[in-house]
Amino acid sequence: MARLVAGVTTSHVPAIGAAIDLGKADTPYWQPLFKGYEPSKKWIAEQEPDVIILVYNDHASAFSLEIIPTFALGCAAEFPPADEGWGPRKVPVVKGHPELAWHIAQSVILDEFDLTIVNNMAVDHGLTVPLSLLFGQPQEWPCQVIPLAVNVVQYPPPTGNRCYNFGKAIRKAVDSFDKDLKVMIFGTGGMSHQLQGPRAGLINREWDTAFLNDLVKDPRKLAKMPHLEYVREAGSEGIELVMWLIMRGALDEKVREIYRFYHVPASNTAVGHIILENET
Repeated sequence: MARLVAGVTTSHVPAIGAAIDLGKADTPYWQPLFKGYEPSKKWIAEQEPDVIILVYNDHASAFSLEIIPTFALGCAAEFPPADEGWGPRKVPVVKGHPELAWHIAQSVILDEFDLTIVNNMAVDHGLTVPLSLLFGQPQEWPCQVIPLAVNVVQYPPPTGNRCYNFGKAIRKAVDSFDKDLKVMIFGTGGMSHQLQGPRAGLINREWDTAFLNDLVKDPRKLAKMPHLEYVREAGSEGIELVMWLIMRGALDEKVREIYRFYHVPASNTAVGHIILENET
């Protein structure tokens, strides 16, 4: 049977992708950030996952105000990098796992989660930057990836509780898949940041740290957090953190914290990153 063994969270700041693509990762500004991901790259290389379920938000690349799915699962065989206005990132095409993706879709829909199934989708920096941070610049991504896009751009986004329970439904689906696969799940976005208005550039280190602590030890507390607290304490784009709760819901109640990294600023964002493994 498939095994969901670990979860990873990381910010997906577009400027990180640009720094990698333009060869600026070793500059004084960016070097401390990329150094913080070196232990993670070593860890995931040792783990050798077969499939990653990558939870991210689309930034008007695959979806627009014409179609706004709350949860959209990529079930295709591959997903090309999106052109976000300056050409697609020069990264490998993402190879999906249609068989597992369709199994997840069937399982969670029958569990009463209204899911949009997508068979043709370009993926933007929300998905490709986390892959670059964990895998570097390979000729091909070393594992298959199932994209799970969540609406955290257009009001109303899903609640933290809905995301946490959705993660549990995904775990149930993975556990019932009858192929021997080592699966991981990523939650991306955040941490505290606001891109516009009088509070542009907001970073709340104290709140971010408390969020990371609760993500490990008390995710049910986070699941109860209202949208307003995210916006007030973490900025308008801080709402992306509900996607981390999908990752956490898919793991065991008790987990081992393998690694944590926090860095400010990256562009005008607080970068947060954590690796959690199931105890069983």
